[in-house]
Amino acid sequence: MDRSSVVAVLAMLVVSGAVSAQAGPTQQELEDATRSTEWLLPNHDYGGVRFADLKQITPATAPSLRPVCQFQGADLIRSQSNPLVYRGVMYVTTTYSTIALDPVTCRVKWRHDWKAKAKEGNTSVKNRGVALKDGKVIRGTQDGYLIALDAATGAVLWEVQIARPERFEAVGMTPLAFEDLVIVGPNGSEYGVKGWIGAFRLSDGQQVWKFNTIPDDGEPGADTWGGADARLKGGGAIWTTPSLDVAKGLVYVPVGNPAPDFFASLRPGANLFTNTMIVLDARTGALQWHKQGVPHDTHDWDLPVVSPLFTTMIGGAAKNVVTMGGKDGLLRLVDRDTRDQLYEVAVTTRTNVGEAPTEEGTYACPGVLGGMEWSVPALNPRTDVMVAPAVDWCGTFKKDDEPRFIAGQLFMGGSFTYDPIEKSRGWLTAVKASTGEVLWKYHSSRPMLAAVTATAGGVVFTGELTGDFIALDESDGKVLYRFNCGGSITGGVISYAVDGKQYVAVVSGMAAGFWQAQPGSMTLTVFALP
Repeated sequence: MDRSSVVAVLAMLVVSGAVSAQAGPTQQELEDATRSTEWLLPNHDYGGVRFADLKQITPATAPSLRPVCQFQGADLIRSQSNPLVYRGVMYVTTTYSTIALDPVTCRVKWRHDWKAKAKEGNTSVKNRGVALKDGKVIRGTQDGYLIALDAATGAVLWEVQIARPERFEAVGMTPLAFEDLVIVGPNGSEYGVKGWIGAFRLSDGQQVWKFNTIPDDGEPGADTWGGADARLKGGGAIWTTPSLDVAKGLVYVPVGNPAPDFFASLRPGANLFTNTMIVLDARTGALQWHKQGVPHDTHDWDLPVVSPLFTTMIGGAAKNVVTMGGKDGLLRLVDRDTRDQLYEVAVTTRTNVGEAPTEEGTYACPGVLGGMEWSVPALNPRTDVMVAPAVDWCGTFKKDDEPRFIAGQLFMGGSFTYDPIEKSRGWLTAVKASTGEVLWKYHSSRPMLAAVTATAGGVVFTGELTGDFIALDESDGKVLYRFNCGGSITGGVISYAVDGKQYVAVVSGMAAGFWQAQPGSMTLTVFALP
């Protein structure tokens, strides 16, 4: 076959989706993401540090930021997507769509719209973004599928139903790609799912391993539930992307709350592995160790944060550490080698935390919508500053007179009454990462849910439920720039460079109704200096 024929065949394959014209990022590129000026993984790098080594935008220049382009996804459903940027293409999602954009002009390169093939599992999480590797864009769907699209064309390469929507499982979390694996699990604790995390082949979507976060009979942790029946609908779903220690091949997985949330007498014991950081062999799924944040949870206090992973100097010695944060309002630092907790810092109000719900009602803080939610802290490793977002919203927990499971409905075992919305607020808390010393706090009039990004320029980027994108001085938390994007910001805020110029991309749109927030259609806004 002559050269022109080979070129023609390759062109046909690209159009058909059989091969990708954009074949990266490679495994080496992903491992080097800490030094990349692109945004290759959900939290920038495998350790989830969310630090961009970019310094054009500084406290002196940030007030001059301006929006340079916008893309509107015409989606009036929760907007929590975290974009990725690679080789001049940005990838962002809505509930059903995956879109490739020019990261400078916001012009659409391609768009894929998923048509559901089964009943949707639940509405806990819509979609939080894609994984990107070897020319494939991988995401989950509400009806339990994991799909791979061609990064150059958007053509479907494979689609595999990995979750069971008939059991109310949906796949909304952002997957993690590592070697020939895609690591992902279903959400839906409040619907009485029996949680798990698994790895699927990047090449074809077939399952490689699966770890039950709610153990089966005879598995480690099964004896912490008081009986087999409690485990059948025990929760333990996965909200957020794991972090990864590449050198040791260990994946750090955040596991959600037990179910029913408030009727804990139905599940006596610590209820492993709910509200737990589980550490698995990334290649086999074998459990290496675990640390539970809230044993026998009675308040819906998930553990959604197990990032960043980093190394820091403590007491004159280098320590390999991991950050644990939860809806209980505590930011913890754990030694990855000794497994000891080094410190914990309250990042929101904590009141009556040891009081279980009663039928008459128990007032406590944080509430169901409290503490640290799905956005991990950002760390500037050069200044030892870590910045964490949090929700401050209290209320009254009530336990039902008896547990009631109705298929397809929330399995809470009680109810929660929020304080008036005027009493809801949010915080950004900056701490010295090695010691937990609080350096400054930024107060928001509404809960803070958006992603946070730190930069080498000494500027921290995030967003608010009010719809405001804000840039803050890392040294003191002073707001340097504010711009209203027209809808609540509860998802990705990233910074990257194209042709040597620094940009910031922000996803805004709808928040879930219970947040009572500024509504808007899914919009991606890109900012830069003039």
